[in-house]
Amino acid sequence: MAEAAVAPWFVYLVRAANGALYCGISNDPYKRFAAHQGGKGARFFRSSPAVALVYIQPCEEKGQALRTERAIKRLPKRVKEAMALAWQNGHAMGE
Repeated sequence: MAEAAVAPWFVYLVRAANGALYCGISNDPYKRFAAHQGGKGARFFRSSPAVALVYIQPCEEKGQALRTERAIKRLPKRVKEAMALAWQNGHAMGE
């Protein structure tokens, strides 16, 4: 019997209009970001709208994404900002 393909999951960071960073998981971070921009999903964005998807990290499965999300949420904001900057620089160069 062939194993069913496991869909990838992602951890992502979104910048709110007030500069805050929101960390979440999704199997489609671009679609989830669009939902955040439309006011759907996280209550986090009720007070300050989502303005930019600034970081995406692929994970092999949902459990790994949840563990990674928890670890990222514990990091200081300066580290999250550095992660976002590094991802954006690499993303801009086509990596």
